[in-house]
Amino acid sequence: MFNPPLRVNAVASANLPSQFGSFRVHVFADESGGKEHVAMVHGDVFGMEDVPTRIHSECLTGDVLGSLRCDCRPQLERALARVGQMPRGVVLYLRQEGRGIGLANKIRAYELQERGLDTVDANLALGFGADERRYDVAASMLRTLGVRSVQLFTNNPDKIAQLEGLGVRVSARIPHEIQCGEHNRAYLETKARRSGHLLRLEGASVAGEVA
Repeated sequence: MFNPPLRVNAVASANLPSQFGSFRVHVFADESGGKEHVAMVHGDVFGMEDVPTRIHSECLTGDVLGSLRCDCRPQLERALARVGQMPRGVVLYLRQEGRGIGLANKIRAYELQERGLDTVDANLALGFGADERRYDVAASMLRTLGVRSVQLFTNNPDKIAQLEGLGVRVSARIPHEIQCGEHNRAYLETKARRSGHLLRLEGASVAGEVA
């Protein structure tokens, strides 16, 4: 089993029936900042290999407010729906808003994008890296859940590389395609062109962002 450097503690669990299926919801608190992260678990995953898994980073504007500037909410809903139809699977919800820069800075980055910067340059202009997200919390959560290896819903090679660097075995990548719209096309083009995401930008569909 992998041994990530950052530890998390399971602090609460309960059954959670949802429109996407029946899940067991687990809340984890990390030891660094005390943030609470969520694991939505469908079926028996303890000791299992090749567990279908989605790691989703928090996006208040998309997940809750329905923003069309990103594809986060449809990605989250599709992941829950897909996992809910499988024998087993996990959706991790990590509290690292705005690619890890926080909500206020994400809105500041939006303003810079309205002035002509793309998403990468907006983050850089604010003094951050292009993507500040980390996945040691996810690795610790998977370890605590007893998951031995994952089939990862993702289009982001960096996410796979980070997880494997933490000792998580990614046995397969499952593309996670979302429809492209007029408000998020430039955002997705930047993902493909500057961040190396595996996107299909022609036609009506794209391989969605890995949030």
